[in-house]
Amino acid sequence: MDFKFPQVIGVASGKGGAGKTTVAINLAVALCMRGHKVMLMDGDLGMANAQIALGAHAPFNISHVLTGEKTLDEVIVTTKQGVRLVPGASGLRDIAALDSIQIASMVRAFDSLQEPVDYLVVDVAAGIAPAVLEFMAACQRRFVVVCNQPSSIADAYGLIKVMATEQSLDEIYLIPNMVSGAQEGRQLHRRLNDVCNRFLGVSIKFLQSIEADEMVLQSLRKYTSVMEFAPGSAASRDFRGLAEAIDQLPPTDGPSGRVQFFSERMLRVSQPGE
Repeated sequence: MDFKFPQVIGVASGKGGAGKTTVAINLAVALCMRGHKVMLMDGDLGMANAQIALGAHAPFNISHVLTGEKTLDEVIVTTKQGVRLVPGASGLRDIAALDSIQIASMVRAFDSLQEPVDYLVVDVAAGIAPAVLEFMAACQRRFVVVCNQPSSIADAYGLIKVMATEQSLDEIYLIPNMVSGAQEGRQLHRRLNDVCNRFLGVSIKFLQSIEADEMVLQSLRKYTSVMEFAPGSAASRDFRGLAEAIDQLPPTDGPSGRVQFFSERMLRVSQPGE
């Protein structure tokens, strides 16, 4: 069965508290609401909480795939929002400190999936640990969530620096979160982009910022996305805008030579004659 290859988006942040998981789950739901087949992988290993935020019950998780007890197909659950969720493991120290071989094995497990997927959103842990960087390298686009606070900005810059200079990764986008409005979001992107241009020689892209909205916290308390809980809210409007902007992006290139999610599917699509 040949499908177009999925667009894979890694969502990370330089430090905790920037709202990375909130962005990942609401983006997945927003893309789903646009009629796409969306998969969300909770790659925040050791502190997984996407299933809680979406009100999903997941009897198994990615740790069972790594041990060989379950296949990836067997651990995936469909949330009430229609997102296909690959649950992460919570509170397992061994899972939080995976090595390169284990991460590559986890990424390659997606090659066995037969179902059609338009978008895979990967919610990656905060910081610059090796697992974070390897997951981000396995994605095609990289979203860095940042708040307009000095420590969040400094840590976002640190993450971008490592990805761009040490890993030679491109397609890096800044997602300003919890800002007062669109103008503050654009200013935050401009400031950080200027610094990245000057000191790293790289540009970071911008699609949409997310306005600060108390409805986001209320939705989390109800174990659901703000997209469903308060569809008329400012945050929901911005997540819809982000999903629409992503839809308008050109498809990324085929296999890069790195270990990537769905790489076998990409090879099939990039070599249609075979």
